Amino acid sequence: MLQNIRDNSQGWIAKTIIGVIVALLALTGFDAIFNATSNRQNAAEVNGEKISQDQLSEAVNLQRRQLQQQLGKDFDASLLDEKLLREAALKGLIERKLLLQGAQEADFAFSQSALDQLILQTPEFQVDGKFNADRFDQVIRQMNYNRLQFRQMLEQEMLIGQLRAGLAGSGFVTDAEVDAFARLEKQTRDFATLTLKADPATVSVSDDDIKAFYDGHVDQFMSPEQVVIEYVELKKAAFFSQVEAKEEDLQAQYQKEVSNLAEQRQAAHILVEVSDKLNEEQAKAKIEQIKQRLDKGEDFAALAKEFSDDSGSAANGGDLGFAGPGVYEPAFEESLYALKQGEVSAPVRTQYGWHLIKLLGVQAPEVPSFESLKPKLEHDIKAQQVEQRFVEASKELEDAAFEASDLTQPAQELKLEVKTSAPFGREGGEGLTANRQVLQAAYSPEVLEDGANSSAIELDPDTVVVLRVKEHKKPEQLGLDKVSDSIRQHLLTQKASEAAKAKGEALMASLREGKTPVEQAQDGQSWQVVEAATRSQEGVEPVLLQALFRMPKPAAADKPEFTGVKLNNGDFVVIRLNGVNQPEEKLSEQEKAMYSRFLASRSGQQDFASFRRQLEEKAKIERF
Repeated sequence: MLQNIRDNSQGWIAKTIIGVIVALLALTGFDAIFNATSNRQNAAEVNGEKISQDQLSEAVNLQRRQLQQQLGKDFDASLLDEKLLREAALKGLIERKLLLQGAQEADFAFSQSALDQLILQTPEFQVDGKFNADRFDQVIRQMNYNRLQFRQMLEQEMLIGQLRAGLAGSGFVTDAEVDAFARLEKQTRDFATLTLKADPATVSVSDDDIKAFYDGHVDQFMSPEQVVIEYVELKKAAFFSQVEAKEEDLQAQYQKEVSNLAEQRQAAHILVEVSDKLNEEQAKAKIEQIKQRLDKGEDFAALAKEFSDDSGSAANGGDLGFAGPGVYEPAFEESLYALKQGEVSAPVRTQYGWHLIKLLGVQAPEVPSFESLKPKLEHDIKAQQVEQRFVEASKELEDAAFEASDLTQPAQELKLEVKTSAPFGREGGEGLTANRQVLQAAYSPEVLEDGANSSAIELDPDTVVVLRVKEHKKPEQLGLDKVSDSIRQHLLTQKASEAAKAKGEALMASLREGKTPVEQAQDGQSWQVVEAATRSQEGVEPVLLQALFRMPKPAAADKPEFTGVKLNNGDFVVIRLNGVNQPEEKLSEQEKAMYSRFLASRSGQQDFASFRRQLEEKAKIERF
């Protein structure tokens, strides 16, 4: 625990339909029909605010992409339960909506200028340590956002973050709570263990025992159901040798690439916000006064630190870093690109307030040569052609397989090889047969029972297969002679474990009554003594430590407590608790602060969780 603290300081049909419509009209009128129809586009409604089906679909897709990124090559889309995925995504959207409403009711706010700074300073949007507009667009495009949507999403996330931090950061604990927790955490225990081995050699199993077990568990002794499949595999990589990139296409692609390179400008600004404190005229007058001081020679950075309402950049003298076209508001950008290096603009009005803008530097784009980009350009052009051919070939394969009685003809038409798998069961095999989609197809009624070819299965974006069952090996009852050895071993292990446990429990009863000397060895095994063991004591199995720290404190020094634990290997361990040691030294200030932070954080997180539950309990939530 202490280390953790340090580490952390989803016919009749028609009559029925008509009946439902009549009932709705009778009970609620035409509004019920209208509302039912209008809600088709919505997934839920939270306190009157709707969550659309499009938002839900996007949330599901986002969860799927996140899982794919986390699992990499181990990702198998067929393992996902779409219903659970949608339920989890909808739950998350509802919770997010509730938290946003909670943040708005509490008057949390996040300024647009602070949002700008957050975007400019995000490492994922930077190239060589500087903000890059093209990189920004590329990243948010992958997330299926445009710039406005991304800013709205980011602003909402920051509001929720403020709410979470405000509640979680308000947790506190008393000194008495810290001391009590520390005493438990730093408590040590003196104990000893005696291991009673589960030895199969000390027990016996008769043929009658084996027969009785076999008869009682006959359904467990079946040969596994298995299939052998034939399949053809279509690989996207095979098409690269069939396409070429023409010189004129390479040149056109090169010109397109370099035309997207834009000049980067380093801006600094001083912002005076229009707010409850300063109205439009007062804010404008203040920015004009600052401009006059600049015209008299005062330092821009110093005035930015003193007067700018953009807390994100003020500390850096108003410096916003390098950025390309399309990052700032049109009015801001127009003024910036009209300046020469070192010049300061006249006051500029944006939705955030009044600005003075200074051009600190200009960075011309580095234009790579055609030869340096040629390999990439060639690959990109070929990839476009290959993608089209791959899609067409996949459709041809699926159509041919649907019409054919086996895979021979589809393989010949597309010049593919028919391959055969090793036998595998419903739990899967290795390689291709470990894929969940392949398993589902192979054991589907159409393929397994009707002998049809499967539809095209996309193993990954670059691979498609079609399969059929070549051989079906059905489960068969295994004779006693084939499984008697495994049953014998199982029963020997089981009896040995039961014998060790019985012996251990008898020993503990004798020790508690004082009939057996506490230090006496058993079957050549002596007590293993451990002094002052902590909750994370090295060299002691976690299951023993858990049992040890659940034991009550001995009533007296000469009256130890006893308990027993059965290990996974069948051994039985008797634990003797000799004493419990409480820390005597006082906590250092550093330790006290560490424990306090941990407990306060835990308390704050519990408060936030309670607040979230309260929002949900009070909310009017409808799922459609």
